[in-house]
Formats: sequence, C-alpha cells, structure tokens
Amino acid sequence: MKAAIYLGKENIEIREMPMPVCGDNDVVIKNLYSSICGTDVAVYRHGPGTGHKIDIGGEFGHETVSCIAAVGKNVSDFKVGERVYPYPLFAKGDTKRAGTIGGFSEYILIPEPKRNYSLYSVDDSIPDRIACLIEPFTVGCRAARRSNPKQNEKAVVFGCGTIGIAAAIALKYFGVEKVMICDYSAFRLNIAEQLGFEICNMETDDFTTKAKAYLGEAYSLKGRTADIDIMLDAAGAESVFSNFMEFGKIESRFISVAVNKAIRELDMLHLTYSQKSIIGSGGYMPEDVSDVLNIMKSGRWDIEKLITHEYPLSQLEAAICKSSDVNEALNVTIKFD
Repeated sequence: MKAAIYLGKENIEIREMPMPVCGDNDVVIKNLYSSICGTDVAVYRHGPGTGHKIDIGGEFGHETVSCIAAVGKNVSDFKVGERVYPYPLFAKGDTKRAGTIGGFSEYILIPEPKRNYSLYSVDDSIPDRIACLIEPFTVGCRAARRSNPKQNEKAVVFGCGTIGIAAAIALKYFGVEKVMICDYSAFRLNIAEQLGFEICNMETDDFTTKAKAYLGEAYSLKGRTADIDIMLDAAGAESVFSNFMEFGKIESRFISVAVNKAIRELDMLHLTYSQKSIIGSGGYMPEDVSDVLNIMKSGRWDIEKLITHEYPLSQLEAAICKSSDVNEALNVTIKFD
C-alpha cells in the first residue's frame, strides 16, 4: 500500500509499505477520503512538537472515512464493504495515536474493533466527502455542547475554519437562535454566509456595531453591550478573550476550543461580579459523534461547501500547503483511489 510518512519540517514521503496483516480479532479498513487538520499543517510547517504527537518516520493523519476491507475470523460485528468512521482516540488501541492513525495511508489496521467505540457505522445518506469531516465536526460539536447552549440564546463564533463552522452549526442544532461568525478571511466568511450564518469581517466591519445590530443589546458591568450569551473562540487570537472580559455581558460564557498556549492574567473580581464563565473544550466524546452523524444525515446544512479543494495522496504536500492558505481554501481533502 501507499502511505505518507512524516520526516520532519516540510518533509513528507509517499512510500510503498507492506499491507497491514489482519489478525483473527482485527479488521483492516481502506481509506476513502481524508481531511487535512490544522495540526497536520502545523507539524508540516514548523516541525515536531507543534501539533499532535507525530513521530518522525511514522504514518499520520486522523480525519478519515473508510470501508472495511478485511475481517478477522473471530470478528462478527463488522462485514467487508461496510463504511465506517474510525474514532481516532481508540482506533489504534493507543490514545497517544489519536493524531496518527494513518489517515494518509491507503489502509489501516484496527485491532480488536468495537462498534460505537473504535469504529462507527456511517449512514448511506452521508456522502464520502462529507463523512471525512466527521472528526473535525465532533471537535466543533463538543465546543458547542460545552457552552451549555439553551433555546433562543445568541452566540458569536470567532474563527471561520472547519471547526469554527462546525461549532456554529452545532449551536444552531442545539437550539441557539442566532449565530454570527467572525474572521479576517473574506473567502471563508463567504462560505459561512452561504450556509446561512450572519458574518462579521474583522478586517472591514466594526464588530460592536454589527453585533449590536444583529443580536441586540444587553448590559455588561461597564454599560450596554452586544447581547451575546456565548462567545466561542475557534481562532486563538489574543483579542478574543480580551474582548470577552472587556465587553461580555453579565452571565455570558466564553468557550475556548482553539489551540492556544498563552498564559493570561484574570481579573477574578470582575469575573465574580459579572458572573461570567470561562470554559475549555478539547477533543470529543462518543455523544458528539452521534450528534454529528445526525447533523450530517439531516441535510439541513450544505456541509460539502466547506470542501474547497481535493487532491490525490501523491500530492499530499501540495494539499497541506493549500490548506494553510486562508484566503483561497477552507477544508482540503485527500481522495484515495
């Protein structure tokens, strides 16, 4: 089989590797489509230690949809040809491999598979191209869930990448009345707008004016402000949290899903008097997979619009480079033969 091997900063090799050997208690899956994650871009651009734990000389990739290619004689819960989503945290039987299950390889060995644990069945109504977005959508869905959304609330999502848009969709799915997405990329914001979201271009629009006009007004400790119940950060810019602390309304909630190592000072007295909440969100849980599958089956949102480019495995490096261009690309996928 062909497999992408990570060799360090800006160095990937597509190698011929031995096919995985299916043991009696295992299955082998064939990848159909895989999506490129921001952490894949980070380790390619900047080297090891800047994204998921990806070892030099190892396979990588983790956002994929696959079909069962071989089944061990003791496995009765899966059959050849079944389409599945490999849940990265448990797919390889090693949680440290969550970012390196082999999404950029043609085949993956799944040891001792368990349904709705390491492998999830994908409904026939979900196209392959959309199904490869299940993993990033679970991350966005988790962030939306962590915000404790309530019917008829109002939210702003900062960051118009796959996870930001996924979070916005999940917020609507959970009953939030109005969601606005903010970013600096007019290209990506145009896609969000086509999906039915109000947008704010932080380069050209005045955020406060636009937020008040769309969401109405409420009170913060410093006076009237935009009526935002949930501020969800999928961008990681320093200003997002600062704006929440400065302008967030009383009892508003801040959810951080962006990868951000910044150490911040916190005004605890302000937090106490304003009754605000700061919530972290990382990864996903099985309940998020279930919700994402329902979102995709519903057809309520044209999720395929997020996929702006498609490449073969042989052009993985070009695909990763394109994925990092926020002015020309949103989600970039790899299609397997």
